[in-house]
Amino acid sequence: MRNTTTSEVQLVGDETTLNIARAALFAALVGAFAYVSFPFPGTPVPVTLQVLGVFLAGILLGPVWGGAALVLYLAAGAIGAPVFSGGTAGVAILLGGEPTFGYLWSYPIAAALIGLVVHGGLEVRDPSAVGLPRLVGAMVAGTAVIYALGTVGFVFVTGVGVVEALLATVAPFVVPEILKMAAAVAVVRSDAIRAG
Repeated sequence: MRNTTTSEVQLVGDETTLNIARAALFAALVGAFAYVSFPFPGTPVPVTLQVLGVFLAGILLGPVWGGAALVLYLAAGAIGAPVFSGGTAGVAILLGGEPTFGYLWSYPIAAALIGLVVHGGLEVRDPSAVGLPRLVGAMVAGTAVIYALGTVGFVFVTGVGVVEALLATVAPFVVPEILKMAAAVAVVRSDAIRAG
């Protein structure tokens, strides 16, 4: 029988360990962005920076790990970490306890979609080399997912009609999302990202 020492057994590869760490970092980043929250007149849905974190997770981590980062974010909030909008937490929010729950569920899907469009598949490539139309198109597609699920969740919780829901969940956020897209492009194009 061969004597195997623990140094010979590698349960998780270095690349997987690094990707898990990156996913955890982006989950924490989205949680931190949830604290940058501003009320918007006429809607109970606040403006936050969470969507910027979703954009960056998809662009920088790709579809698999970008989506995983946002699943980890939701799991952290579900077990009580105060990472949802305004520092809230709890599984009840994810089960329809707040009008914003549809947005939360959209985040992993949006991040995965953004990563898929930016990287052209599951393999991650250098996002700073991706053309601007592709970057923006990916974020627009991700935003459409966020708006769609956010609106459905809002209708489910509040019982309002679709038109009223769209006025509360989409119209006020178009300009802030454009600004977040511009910020994401600036981050991706920055020297620090290209050097890293």
